[in-house]
Amino acid sequence: MSRLPLLFLATAALCLVIGVAMGIAMGIAHDFHLAPVHAHLNLLGWTSLALMGLTYRAWPVLEANRVAAYAQYGLSAGSAVVFPAGIYLSIEHQQPMLAILAAMVWFAGALLFLARLVLLMLGRRATEAESALLPAE
Repeated sequence: MSRLPLLFLATAALCLVIGVAMGIAMGIAHDFHLAPVHAHLNLLGWTSLALMGLTYRAWPVLEANRVAAYAQYGLSAGSAVVFPAGIYLSIEHQQPMLAILAAMVWFAGALLFLARLVLLMLGRRATEAESALLPAE
């Protein structure tokens, strides 16, 4: 297995542990005002990053352009960690700018992920169409 799926999964697992610990702490304290931070750690950090890592593992050809693949990891993983911190600042200190910027970076990472998947599908269709035109043996 290449390193990129493991990076996605390790970052996802880190977000999972932090999100679960935060959820336990909120439950013990009966104080859920930071539930959006917890939810975004789990949704963006754990769920989305893990699915991206598993996608890269299932289709290793997505890593053919290593610069784009690692750029997508950087955008997605970086913003998955920073976005919940921005939500915290927005809730606790009425400072939403970090959350807004991190959301835009997350969106860029999601768009890059989508673009890479679409290019993979188009490339596969082109290859399938070419092979359909070959004479039968």
